[in-house]
Amino acid sequence: MSTAETHPLAQAFVQFAVQSGVLRFGEFKTKAGRLSPYFFNAGLFDDGEKLGRLAEFYASRLLQRDVADGMPFDMLFGPAYKGITLASAVAVALARRGRNVPFAYNRKEAKDHGEGGNLVGAPVRGRVLIVDDVISAGTSVRESITLIRATGATPCGVVIALDRQERATEGGQDAAHSAVQFVTRELGLPVVAIATLADLLDLLQAGGSSGPLAAHAAPVQAYRKRYGV
Repeated sequence: MSTAETHPLAQAFVQFAVQSGVLRFGEFKTKAGRLSPYFFNAGLFDDGEKLGRLAEFYASRLLQRDVADGMPFDMLFGPAYKGITLASAVAVALARRGRNVPFAYNRKEAKDHGEGGNLVGAPVRGRVLIVDDVISAGTSVRESITLIRATGATPCGVVIALDRQERATEGGQDAAHSAVQFVTRELGLPVVAIATLADLLDLLQAGGSSGPLAAHAAPVQAYRKRYGV
């Protein structure tokens, strides 16, 4: 996907994530046991205003020409749990832009009463776009693909908020590739992100050594050099 077209949107999103306290700096231990100088927690988009703005960023990314022409979709699917809120909010944001699409999501455990099953929302059919926050090991994507294909529908891609552009260490993946690259290469699905680690570095380095976030640039750059792809 083109980065030149998405750069302004990506920079605006990174700024929003920092201002919202969703993207933080310090020393954080990742699930892979690495010490990261930054941490992105989409669960902190935790009020109506922040969630609404987040959904608008997703919608803007999906409506850009490189995605709209290269990854057409008929509906959205949100993997439990974070994906449930994301898919719902993005469907609302798209409808406000004149692109009204159905959405569905899964339960972690199948319901044995009422409507039953482990899928909720619109019937899963056609080309289905998976909506999530990040891809760490590709586990939720693999599970989503299985659920979608079981209905006879076709998973057509994944959209995420942030691509960490970091070598994978989980799920038996090739350590030379990121989790996003694994999903594209091994699972056969294109992945688009609102922003990447490169976009974050651009923001940190903006304004040179006197920029308000400049102190975080060197640690993030060193982390990318060590673990990046």
